[in-house]
Amino acid sequence: MNLMCKILKVSRSGYYAYQGRQPSFRDEQNKILAEQIEQVYIKSRKTYGSPRIHATLKSEGIECGHNRVARLMREQRLVSKRHNRNKHFYRKNILSRACVSENILNRRFNVSKPNEVWVCDITSLWTGSGWLYLAVEMDLYSRRIIGWAMDRRMREELVVSALNMAVINRQPKKQLLHHSDQGSQYVSEVFRTNLKKNEMQCSMSRKGNCHDNAVIESFFNTLKTELTKKRKFKTREEAKAALFEYIEVFYNRDRAHSTLGYLSPIQYELKNVS
Repeated sequence: MNLMCKILKVSRSGYYAYQGRQPSFRDEQNKILAEQIEQVYIKSRKTYGSPRIHATLKSEGIECGHNRVARLMREQRLVSKRHNRNKHFYRKNILSRACVSENILNRRFNVSKPNEVWVCDITSLWTGSGWLYLAVEMDLYSRRIIGWAMDRRMREELVVSALNMAVINRQPKKQLLHHSDQGSQYVSEVFRTNLKKNEMQCSMSRKGNCHDNAVIESFFNTLKTELTKKRKFKTREEAKAALFEYIEVFYNRDRAHSTLGYLSPIQYELKNVS
């Protein structure tokens, strides 16, 4: 004990006084706040950083500063998962260039109302049973996933199924702008026929330019970071169940988006759409 006090340069009486001291009011409040932070962090699947956790706590009526949240997270070693910036590999198609539409969207990602612009794309996930392909349709207004489909093959039927689900869910008006890349599924006759049937205007990214469809690319990065990173699916069915739960239960309903003022897509629509 004498040696420890000498190293710390404190007196024995001071050390014993410290040992018997009751926690301050601030210490007690920090303890409660730290527990609340951890609850939000776990609910977010350990994906939220301090800005999203701070926004979530404020929405729940818990008054606290962002710097305080960040400090308590550091003390608890609560670290959000980071996005991997993967290279975008362009899918070549063998169809005529006449099937490719102009880039009408032109990176205008801020949309004023629902069902004005939809964006879409396909991604792949490896399972113990082989590849599983996921096609999604997103309403750019709220970043909500409004249509999706999964299959073991990346065929035209996959993207048509996702589009049909979105149409059933949203019942859009005519001349909605529909944006995709130039993947062979999206320039196929069967998909373009479905766009015409639903009286949608077709827009496509420039060849090999993933930034023209940056919002959907960001969604796939988020999905893979928060759901599939360091997680192995034994079967396609297991992956399908996990993807369904992530999209419909967590992402659309609960996940806070900085672009939406830290609301989830459904919360944003409920707040802003009369």
